[in-house]
Amino acid sequence: MCAHYESVKDPKRLAQAFGVQPVAGVKDDVWPTYTSTFVRRPREAGGEAVPEREAVAGSFGLIPHWAQDTRIARQTYNARSETVGEKASFRDAWRLGRFCIIPAEAIYEPDWRSGKAEPRRISRADGQPMGLAGIWTGWRSPQGEVLRSFSMLTIAADQHPLMSQFNRPEDEKRMVVVLPEHAYAAWLRATAIEAAVYLRPYPAQGLRLEA
Repeated sequence: MCAHYESVKDPKRLAQAFGVQPVAGVKDDVWPTYTSTFVRRPREAGGEAVPEREAVAGSFGLIPHWAQDTRIARQTYNARSETVGEKASFRDAWRLGRFCIIPAEAIYEPDWRSGKAEPRRISRADGQPMGLAGIWTGWRSPQGEVLRSFSMLTIAADQHPLMSQFNRPEDEKRMVVVLPEHAYAAWLRATAIEAAVYLRPYPAQGLRLEA
């Protein structure tokens, strides 16, 4: 599970790592329901005038079209890859192939080995931004406003040398999906059937744990 992360705010790093320009009104210290940046492939992509990727502002926590308000985002910021195609909150976005990349400088996970939760910062060992696999959707409010939102996909981490250390000892160990750069374009183009091949654990030696 990941409920707290640092988004990429440096325009140069966003452009170099993800090929997008920054959007206004987003936070870089992100918690559920906060508005931050995600990267998607525009519906019209492929033509000369439309880029292959765009940065979009959205709520951290998926808000399905049937929600009455935005409060559900407090519970939908992570989507289990094993059940994302079945859960009511996520299945439409998954079925429609609304895949996105969430730019992150680092994620935070609770370390319980001392007996109490101590937040630990985790980033890429090479200093490059993380591209986290996610899904996105749009929600129309009763007033007619359209709000974008997104969720991080998670996978089992019981056997991961680093990520298995986090969360309560009795809880299942989970981790977000850190995509390799060479998979960015394919992930954004993938169908629900093709997506499973990208939902793999990132090597522990490629991650850096900080106090």
